Amino acid sequence: METKDLIPIKLICKRYNVPVSFINTLQDYQLIKIVVEKNDNYIHLTQIKEVEKIIRLHYDLEINIEGVDAIYNLLKKVDSLKEEINILHNRLRFYEDL
Repeated sequence: METKDLIPIKLICKRYNVPVSFINTLQDYQLIKIVVEKNDNYIHLTQIKEVEKIIRLHYDLEINIEGVDAIYNLLKKVDSLKEEINILHNRLRFYEDL
């Protein structure tokens, strides 16, 4: 994997003023995936929005990690259900047009 798509965890922690242990905890709860390359820890660029959401939930709204885990999983489920509704709606529209 190329490091151009990876962001060092130390840089993220410095930018958002969070400890490295917080990012490691997110991986422990399987909320993000940490990539280890050349003895450095990275987060893939596509996960930055998720990390920002989690940081806001935890630090701005003062929700504990267990609560963040529950909220994050529920939000993913809602997105999945919205996608399924759109697919079913499009399928229904196809059959209505026949």
